[in-house]
Amino acid sequence: MTTLLDRPTVATSPASPGAPVSPAAPASPAAPARFAPVTALLRLEAQVLAVLRVVALPALRVALGLVYLVFGGLKVVGLTPVGDLVSSMVPFVPADVAVVGMGVVEVAVGAALIAGVLVPWIAAGAVAHLLGTFLVFLVHPDVAFTGGNPLALTLEGEFIAKNVVLIAGLLVVAAFSTPRKKH
Repeated sequence: MTTLLDRPTVATSPASPGAPVSPAAPASPAAPARFAPVTALLRLEAQVLAVLRVVALPALRVALGLVYLVFGGLKVVGLTPVGDLVSSMVPFVPADVAVVGMGVVEVAVGAALIAGVLVPWIAAGAVAHLLGTFLVFLVHPDVAFTGGNPLALTLEGEFIAKNVVLIAGLLVVAAFSTPRKKH
């Protein structure tokens, strides 16, 4: 099977395959003439996709790691805007311990993702953590929704809802990670 890039650009004579057709003759229907800009765009597309196949997965892994590193760091230094919400989800733990502890774990997750260490396991733990954040919708609906309307998210609700994207990214990173070698 040939692709557009594999097809010849010069039409051939049906009577004598391989012999070029004179410029006045119409192009053969089996091999339509391509415009140079289309050919150039197809080649450029192939080159861009080749580069993206190399850099996209590491870029996603590092980006997710940076999100965890920054959000965790804010919790550790006491600058997170969601400290009260985090501590309210574990009322049996002192608030400062809950927030700083979560921050330390998030910094460790971020650093591991950036370093590419145990990526499938780290991603699985991060997904479990992010799934837990959706409990806010059940435990504190007044914080997540405006007027009890599940379609009217508050700022906190939007902050939690965006975790769907982080979960999807972590699943992709985990699924396409290079498996460790067996010893």
